[in-house]
Amino acid sequence: MQQISKQPALELGQIVATPGALAALKKAGQQPGEFLTRHVNREWGDLSDEDRKENDYSLEHGFRLLSAYRTHAGDKLWIITESDRSVTTLLLPEEY
Repeated sequence: MQQISKQPALELGQIVATPGALAALKKAGQQPGEFLTRHVNREWGDLSDEDRKENDYSLEHGFRLLSAYRTHAGDKLWIITESDRSVTTLLLPEEY
């Protein structure tokens, strides 16, 4: 029988969004959950290989996590989960 490897759950904590992120989602007709699901499933989006490796390292060592996606309207959306997993923020890069 094949063993299934289960990754530990990624805790998001409180989920918040900036005004710019909310406007971008509304413009694209998309919901935050679509992107949060990808983030939780470790689908980091439009990141370099180096940034993906950094997220893998951060998962193991309790550091901040970053995902980057594009909405249907072409806006770049970041999701950042803080190192203590207390807050996950949806924001635009220029709001960082």
